[in-house]
Amino acid sequence: MPRETGRKLVAQNKRARHDFHIEDTFEAGLVLMGTEVKSLRAGRASLADGYAQVKDDEVWLMNVHIPEYHMGTWTNHAARRPRKLLLHRKEIDKLIGKTKESGLTIVPLALYFSDGKAKVEIGLARGKKTWDKRHDLAEKQATREMARALRHRNR
Repeated sequence: MPRETGRKLVAQNKRARHDFHIEDTFEAGLVLMGTEVKSLRAGRASLADGYAQVKDDEVWLMNVHIPEYHMGTWTNHAARRPRKLLLHRKEIDKLIGKTKESGLTIVPLALYFSDGKAKVEIGLARGKKTWDKRHDLAEKQATREMARALRHRNR
């Protein structure tokens, strides 16, 4: 049987890019149970309320919802349990320094399979003010209208 290749997206946190300025991104592995992997392969997960937290020089993914595997037995997992993230020591130290000194938070941006292994993309984020959100929305709408006008002009 051939090994999986490429990237298969399971869940994406679109709300994070709306609510936060993403300053830096990292790719991290996840420590998962077997039923969690099966549930992810079925394409079921939600990053909406998730965040990452540093405890005892380890990074933990909190409040990410991976629903119970419907074919699981008594060995099934809890849907919102904390999950350990696998990062290099230099990356963990950088995350610790940035979150402590400059008031940044760590949010999950995407959950996917890369070459058959579950990965999560996390970002160092700074919260946006409401006027920032309105400004970004107006900018996005203006570029969309310009593209539409160019498309209709070229017909």
